[in-house]
Amino acid sequence: MNETAGITRVGTGLGDVTWNILGQTYHPKASTDDCFAFEALSPPGTFVPPHIHPTQDEYILMLEGEWKLILDGQTHFAKAGDLVRMPRGIMHGYFNESGKIGRAFFWVSPARRLHDLFKAIHNVPDPAEVVRLSALHEVDFLPPPA
Repeated sequence: MNETAGITRVGTGLGDVTWNILGQTYHPKASTDDCFAFEALSPPGTFVPPHIHPTQDEYILMLEGEWKLILDGQTHFAKAGDLVRMPRGIMHGYFNESGKIGRAFFWVSPARRLHDLFKAIHNVPDPAEVVRLSALHEVDFLPPPA
């Protein structure tokens, strides 16, 4: 993928693309072989359960709100201005339990198949199908705790 220079506004995605994934809104910001970046809007009560990217490093810059994060089995809280680093192979998930909207900027490197995954799970209402499709795109969700 080769991307041209330009500006993408807050709340919009490349080519005006918006994905709805299990109650959250995602706007792609950059997509190349080296990097995939997106803005996420997380209403109260939404979450991304623990999962692993075995082939990618991921970062989150919190823009507003607060998320509870599970990073490598430990609980942390990220608020506006915090940078979260998640090296490849590290289990992570986030939960918006704050009662307010959370908004963050994510970037993943290398991009691998994550952009294609987001396209595949846009408007898929069944979490089990999202998990199945994720495994086909190099994202491994962990089973819920016993």
